[in-house]
Amino acid sequence: MKKLAVLALAAALLVTGCSSADPSSGDDAGPPEAGTLRILAGSELADMQPVLDEAAKATGVKVKFTFTGTLEGAESLANGSLDGKYDAVWFSSNRYPAGIPEAAKRLGNQVKIMSSPVVLGLSQPVAQRLGWDKKAPTWGDIAAAAGKKEFTYGMTDPSASNSGFSALVGVASALAHSGTAIDAQQIAAVTPQLTQFFSAQVMSAGSSGWLSDAFQRRATGQDPGAKVDGLVNYESVLLSMNSSGKLPQPMKLIYPSDGVVTADYPLTLLTSASNDARDAHQRLTDYLRTPDVQRRIMQVTQRRPVVPGVQLGGQFVPHDLVELPFPATQQAIDALLSAYFSKIRRPSRTLYVLDTSGSMQGDRIQALRTALAGLTGADNSLVGRYRQFRSREEVTMLPFNTAPGEPVTFTVPEQNPQGELAKIKSFAEGLQADGGTAIYDSLDRAYQVMEPLVAQDPDRFNSIVLMTDGENESGSNLGGFKSAFASLPAAMKQIPVFTVLFGEGSGDELTQVATMTGGKVFDARNTQLSSVFQEIRGYQ
Repeated sequence: MKKLAVLALAAALLVTGCSSADPSSGDDAGPPEAGTLRILAGSELADMQPVLDEAAKATGVKVKFTFTGTLEGAESLANGSLDGKYDAVWFSSNRYPAGIPEAAKRLGNQVKIMSSPVVLGLSQPVAQRLGWDKKAPTWGDIAAAAGKKEFTYGMTDPSASNSGFSALVGVASALAHSGTAIDAQQIAAVTPQLTQFFSAQVMSAGSSGWLSDAFQRRATGQDPGAKVDGLVNYESVLLSMNSSGKLPQPMKLIYPSDGVVTADYPLTLLTSASNDARDAHQRLTDYLRTPDVQRRIMQVTQRRPVVPGVQLGGQFVPHDLVELPFPATQQAIDALLSAYFSKIRRPSRTLYVLDTSGSMQGDRIQALRTALAGLTGADNSLVGRYRQFRSREEVTMLPFNTAPGEPVTFTVPEQNPQGELAKIKSFAEGLQADGGTAIYDSLDRAYQVMEPLVAQDPDRFNSIVLMTDGENESGSNLGGFKSAFASLPAAMKQIPVFTVLFGEGSGDELTQVATMTGGKVFDARNTQLSSVFQEIRGYQ
């Protein structure tokens, strides 16, 4: 297969000195430096950079961020791969890693810096129609209205992002009415109401930032997806969206009267940290908790102060919130996540358009086989467990080379899914590399395959994943695909394409495809393909 030069992507990092590399590798954490804290953090903390730049001048302590997801961070903590490579972790909450004994023992001094509850933001007309602009509903009221499809919303995947995880915990705890941390038996009892609540979810994402951006694009007609009535997200994210001026009109924030789960952002020293890191942690946290800096954090990030005596800004209404109990054990958390994916949330339908051209021979086709096999349960890590193909999910494989191949569809049953997962694994292991590359003919074919499936069963999350390691050389080109996409029915235009940049794939063209369809580009050129396929699961 003919190869063209790799196009450099102009994908600058969000902030200076941060990365989103695999935290277990430690490559981007760098060696220890006096006066520098190497912190593994949640990606939403990128907005703290102006405050941290000021802190560096005032205290001499510089922060070096590497960003990761909730599950990935907890697993890296538990397996010890952060020891000696990072000095601290800074997640929106330590509740999840604290429930894992091997992770909890590595958490040292924890200092809360700010807080933000997870709440519901709704468009003003919808909030008024439901009467929630005048009287705060309970989570039960919200679930009942969701079950009647009186509104739609987006939320992050609870296995990928703490905002989605906190929302799941909050609504489950409130519906249980027990006043104590929810357990496995109570989860089964509230499953029908949870299913009602999540039936109105029409957008999923692996991060709070991407979810809010996608919501804004849909609200302004920049994305082909249907407009969504609201978001379940951090209060800080919703307030920032309202103040940005990018929405047609500000959202109404709904604070359920029976309580919320709040992120408290503890900057946490690792027990393996050096004495220099301990000193830097002390100086930085002391500075961040001074009244003036707490007010600065409010201004920059829209998060609430945690230091007594610092007055809340006028945007924070109500001031006092009921805090819902959090599951006390890893077993309860696992039961809640398992019920969410296997029974509660709307099932997914995913079509994988897979490059099996000649350039994929050798390590590349093996990486593709391994990535797909991992999604069938071959990867038994903490992250792998929650990113595998799920009960009730419909998966279609469409390999291509010089022309699109024959699509094969698998449906994972709710009971005893192992047999169907084994068939997917066998299919993946049988993929062979040969021939040329017909990217856009194959993408056209993917929409043709999806159309009758969606018509037959529309109540699913639908997405297409396009993975290619080269540039298009057979059949129609990008211009042809754009024309074909413009003529698709509205329901088909709402299916996002998540593109995977691999090998010599054209970053420019794959970005155009993702942007046009409301999807996202994932870069697998310097990351294991299996990790990227797992990351995409948070958006499906």
